[in-house]
Amino acid sequence: MPEQHSTEVTAAGIARLAGVGRAAVSNWRRRHADFPRPVGGTETSPSFALAEVEQWLRDQGKLAEVPRRERVWQLLSAHPAGAVTALVHAGCVLLLVRDRPTAWLELAAASDKRLLTMLPGALDNVLTARFGEQRAAVPTPTAAELAPSVPLLRGAAELAAELGTCQAFEFLLGRHLDANPRQYTLTPPGPAELMAALAGADTPGKTVLDPASGTGGLLRAVRQPAALHAQDADPELASLTALRLALHGDADIRAAAADTLRADAFPGLTADVVLCHPPFNERNWGHDELAYDPRWEYGFPARTESELAWVQHALAHLREGGTAVLLMPPAVASRRSGRRVRADLLRRGALRAVIALPAGAAPPYGIPLHLWVLCRPGAGQRPDPELLFVDTAALMPDGSRDKLPWPAVQSAVLDAWRDRTEQSGVSRSVPVIELLDDDVDLAPARHLSVPAAGGSAADLEAVRKSLDGSLRRTMELAPAPVTTVGPAARTLTTVGELSRAGALVLRTGGAGASHSGGPVLTEHDVITGAAPSGTLPAGQAEEPVLTEEGDVVVPVLGGGSVARVVDAATAGAALGRNLQLLRPDAAALDSWFLAGFLRGTANNRQASSYASTATRLDVRRIQLPRLPLAEQRRYGERFRALAEFEDALRLAIRLGGQLAQSVYDGLADGTVLPE
Repeated sequence: MPEQHSTEVTAAGIARLAGVGRAAVSNWRRRHADFPRPVGGTETSPSFALAEVEQWLRDQGKLAEVPRRERVWQLLSAHPAGAVTALVHAGCVLLLVRDRPTAWLELAAASDKRLLTMLPGALDNVLTARFGEQRAAVPTPTAAELAPSVPLLRGAAELAAELGTCQAFEFLLGRHLDANPRQYTLTPPGPAELMAALAGADTPGKTVLDPASGTGGLLRAVRQPAALHAQDADPELASLTALRLALHGDADIRAAAADTLRADAFPGLTADVVLCHPPFNERNWGHDELAYDPRWEYGFPARTESELAWVQHALAHLREGGTAVLLMPPAVASRRSGRRVRADLLRRGALRAVIALPAGAAPPYGIPLHLWVLCRPGAGQRPDPELLFVDTAALMPDGSRDKLPWPAVQSAVLDAWRDRTEQSGVSRSVPVIELLDDDVDLAPARHLSVPAAGGSAADLEAVRKSLDGSLRRTMELAPAPVTTVGPAARTLTTVGELSRAGALVLRTGGAGASHSGGPVLTEHDVITGAAPSGTLPAGQAEEPVLTEEGDVVVPVLGGGSVARVVDAATAGAALGRNLQLLRPDAAALDSWFLAGFLRGTANNRQASSYASTATRLDVRRIQLPRLPLAEQRRYGERFRALAEFEDALRLAIRLGGQLAQSVYDGLADGTVLPE
């Protein structure tokens, strides 16, 4: 169709279509005179006609067929009105497909011209039925607005037939969020599910409000709600959230676009649950014009305490006995400017728990954010005499964000919330009277007992023995003295040539479904030699790339020379972001031989691109000698022995650091004597 020919795609989009790196696209442009000419963009970031690119890739044998999901995404990302407008249009049609499939089939059979004539009325009917008469957050698009979207809308409906309406929208939304990471502040699924569970939103039939809904991640974590209310200052986000929630379930959805603190869209609402990830550290939240607002039942927040305004907004919308959970920056628990409001929340029994999450749980990832759990006291109800503190830092094996043990964190937090039992260093209920001092400091770390830092004598001796054994093993595996010779004359080939010859298969990680909760091999895991520890992004509909024993996995960013051969324990894990997988044909290529030459420093330098702030490895340019399989295996055995030595050395370093820190801590807290 003419609209399809006008769709443009960037070099990054071409790379995704062909399953290659950006460097390969640049090489094609230089080496092939018939490569499509740019039709837009800039000199440094040109764009190309999607249809011309697809045809060229097919002619070159680099693309058998564009996957439907990829074509739909390219149509959406190149939409002349912008990706968000395109997402809203697609979401409206997907809702029509979901709720009135027969009506859509009749429309889809019509010509584009007739479709544009009939579609606005059909959308208006389904949007009104789903969101009610007062649905300013999701206005019905006009025929003129829908005209550039016709190929996208047909494609989205076809994608829904393949994936389902909800998954189709989640795929497109997820791609958009991934492409614009700095534009949105997201609440990851782990914290969202924990917040919903703390609030009791995992019980069906609740009325739930999110007054700073963003993309709707918190409300999407609620199980079988009766009604969901969402408000956000950004009209585009309000529209996306409404459509996302409507496609996700059958709850009554009400969404509004307005500044929540200045223009509450639900002034009469009393909800069972309020979930909120408010904007942090806002100065222009309405301090001057809202001085006499009735919501400030627990004290007028200072100009620097916007988060305490959100806390009181949440409490104002709770029914008696209802629960609110807010994700907060840690400074709110101890800033002097907020001590009076904190004190009143404690005295009146509104604040029930302060929970410190591990750093990396949610953006900003470098800060250990807090969860505040609040309940609206009932008339005549006696305040709870204790406040629960939980600190999950003790549950972290190290400071790595890639290794957040979410099952352990969630279990520990929920157990502490439900049972109120004290666990040394993790949870404790503190009498409110002890907290009402001059500072009213509610940082959990200040109120939890700390176990002996150095550990017991038996613990230290166990670590020391493990270190002794690891050091002995490292010495046994250390490479023997070598004799160097001059560079050998070799016939070389490249990974790209081997791929074209069928000696190996190249796959790129990072896209795909959540792998049913299975393990995901991350870039950090490959670099450190750790077990798979990650998760793939939610909402991705492609099948994940699953590793097999003998695969070679290489990080493509950072410029380091690292390669990992997948063993039986790692096989079956999904391939994470920024990783490339090489699957050699065992009859032609030895895995350890391949991995060893991928590790070569000079090899990595000549195959890396330094054109941007991050060094990127083009694996196809890696060179290795043409050798018989038997000779490859000789090299492979030596490379395997070097990898075992590295693993042993890495373990010795970790144990040595653990022992040293334990003795430091024991000497400092007096549990170890300086003997």
